[in-house]
Amino acid sequence: MQHCCVSLIFVSSLRMTSKINWDALGITTSILCAIHCAILPLVVASLPILGVNIVHNLFFEYGMIGLAFVIGSWALSHGFRKHHRQFTPWLLFTGGMLFLIAKQLWHHYEFRLLPFAVILIVAAHIQNYRLCRRGHNRAEPGCEQGHSANPVSPISGIE
Repeated sequence: MQHCCVSLIFVSSLRMTSKINWDALGITTSILCAIHCAILPLVVASLPILGVNIVHNLFFEYGMIGLAFVIGSWALSHGFRKHHRQFTPWLLFTGGMLFLIAKQLWHHYEFRLLPFAVILIVAAHIQNYRLCRRGHNRAEPGCEQGHSANPVSPISGIE
């Protein structure tokens, strides 16, 4: 059997055995964004001397916000459509995203706005996760949401 066929079989079997917990992935990306915004400027303060600008790089900042938006929207829409019909996670998430955008618009308030953004986005994912657990018995066949006992593991189907 050729190498590419073996790789294809391995990837196919991995997809069938693993489920992604989108809420845990959303929480992880939100926390990583907070770490980037709060700690990275302290760690890489010497990079501008070397000509590298990663601290307030608009492409990177908006990329992180876009990533949080895409993953969060996917997780919340999945939970809303297939497990519950609650708007609370969406309201929390929208508030968090508005704080993230405000952080970008008003840089001098960045460290005051960022904690509220992260807390609201993480709270939205936790609330969505809990509502999905409560509505798990109504899950549709073929549901991609990871349903394990471990709420913080982004890939919960591999054990």
